[in-house]
Amino acid sequence: MATNRKLGKTTDQRIAMLRTQTTDLILHEKIETTLARAKEVKAIADNLIALAIKEKDNFETVEVKVRKAKLDAKGNKVTERVTSKNGKEYLRVVKEETTEKRQKDMPSRLNARRKMMTKLNKVTDSEGKTIDLTSKLFNEIASRQEGRVGGYTRILKVGPRRGDSAEVAILQIL
Repeated sequence: MATNRKLGKTTDQRIAMLRTQTTDLILHEKIETTLARAKEVKAIADNLIALAIKEKDNFETVEVKVRKAKLDAKGNKVTERVTSKNGKEYLRVVKEETTEKRQKDMPSRLNARRKMMTKLNKVTDSEGKTIDLTSKLFNEIASRQEGRVGGYTRILKVGPRRGDSAEVAILQIL
């Protein structure tokens, strides 16, 4: 007997649909879908949130040397005119070396991050910048859910859909 619902889809279509809906749930913290799909996504999302809570504080802060382009007051890169060995002149960007404090994941948190990435899609905002959903899970959602032992999401039944009378539900993160 199958452990999860088929949802009337082939395996690859079902996995893609559940991954997309899980991504939307983490991104928007609320989705509206059919009841059967909501129950499947709830199981995946609860596992991801439980993993994020478990590994939330499992990192160390490390100082890293970083070479960056020097910027002027307007935010443009500073350049200098340099002569090459064969006598040609060109512009070279001036670099400066600084130290930054960054978070370094411990091995178990890194493994948890990779597991999350297999269950979530990559998302970009309207400006084309990538949104890091794993950091949202670790920082925002896990810190809110920290005292709970389970039940990180809830399903609210809305009623039948007008076109096909499928039972519609709202799935949201508490």
